[in-house]
Amino acid sequence: MKDKQFLMIPGPTPVPERALLAMAKHPMGHRSSEFSAVIKQVYQDLKWLFQTQEDVFIYTSSGTGAMEAAIFNLVNPGDKVLSLVIGNFSERWAKIAEMRGADVEKINFDWGQAVDPAVLRERLDQDINKEIKFVTLIHNETSTGVTNDLQTLAKIIREHGAISLVDGVTSVGAIPVKMDEWGIDVLVSGSQKGFMIPPGLAFLACGKKAWQAYENCKNPSFYFNFGAYKKSVAEYTTPYTPNVSLIIALKETLDMMKEEALEGIYNRHAGLAKRMRAGIRSMGLELFVEDDAIASKVITAIYPPDGISVPDIRKTLNRDFDIVVANGQSKLKDKIFRMGHLGFVSEKDVITALGSLQASLEKLGCTCKSGCLCK
Repeated sequence: MKDKQFLMIPGPTPVPERALLAMAKHPMGHRSSEFSAVIKQVYQDLKWLFQTQEDVFIYTSSGTGAMEAAIFNLVNPGDKVLSLVIGNFSERWAKIAEMRGADVEKINFDWGQAVDPAVLRERLDQDINKEIKFVTLIHNETSTGVTNDLQTLAKIIREHGAISLVDGVTSVGAIPVKMDEWGIDVLVSGSQKGFMIPPGLAFLACGKKAWQAYENCKNPSFYFNFGAYKKSVAEYTTPYTPNVSLIIALKETLDMMKEEALEGIYNRHAGLAKRMRAGIRSMGLELFVEDDAIASKVITAIYPPDGISVPDIRKTLNRDFDIVVANGQSKLKDKIFRMGHLGFVSEKDVITALGSLQASLEKLGCTCKSGCLCK
């Protein structure tokens, strides 16, 4: 059936009708008083969502643009950067820092595992001369379906004195993250995740310690320049032409999020993840991350049954049920598939997806384990 496709991937995520209708309107001038009123409200609401008193910048880019902004406005060539890697996206921090000319050290954890706080503490305790200036990490790693204990990790980094650069692309607006309370120095996110609008906007909040690093940066970015964006936030505008239509849509989804309230948002995502994981287990399928304590609340990674390929599962779900799920990435390609439950997703959507997966496995000749719902 046409126009029925439903995205259950880490992003882009489904977009509510309110946002779609807002985007359909003719764009207003980005230097108009009307737009200034809109973006003033958006800036205030972003501070609420990030749980910070700091300004939140809006970039017309993907979330990776905000990551590059953090590195290129703070890190000087030769600075020591410690990158905590648990998957494909957390490794991106290291790649960007290397391109900046930083001295990058990576601590790699097995994919499917979270950062061990004891390992981080041990490494930072060894840095008695405080050579490590920055620590990069991810809150929620969608390539594997793992969530780090960000509160604990941020505390360890803060006690050392390094600046924390956190990828919150798939956590802000879905999983509890408290920038000021947890002492996070830089937090970035992207529009096509928990914000419930299409790709094209990125967000970055910069704390006071990070701001001092910006002031000492010898060659900061031009387009992503912190100073230019901070000045624009104060004037309720943007330094360059923004994606006006997406910002108008963002105002709508932020209104929706305020109506649901933070606890409601977090509880909904936690409940969806619990139902998804229970449903997968009831089918006799194996989860890539078995430990519920570190399992992501926005994406579930699943091994295919023996004898059935990931591409066939994805193809059948899409062709016969109009549901799009994600393949694994990098070394996990065709080894796992990932079902998203992020953003504008309800319990009905998860139930439908589980039933569709069960029916797809039947069509593919699933030889199910005892107790599998496919029987």
